[in-house]
Amino acid sequence: MALPKRRQSKTRKRKRRTHYKLKAINYEECPNCHEPKLPHFVCSHCGYYNRRPILKIKEKEK
Repeated sequence: MALPKRRQSKTRKRKRRTHYKLKAINYEECPNCHEPKLPHFVCSHCGYYNRRPILKIKEKEK
């Protein structure tokens, strides 16, 4: 089994790991109720997807 001949420096290791970061979540506006929602998901506020009703959302009682 091959082994490294020399130890890699901290800088070299950190340069390689620069791409291991988290990406920010992109939200878009629901065209029906204008609430923020995840793209390609049913809106959790109104239950619409692609301007069509998919889910029936119960309204909160006051």
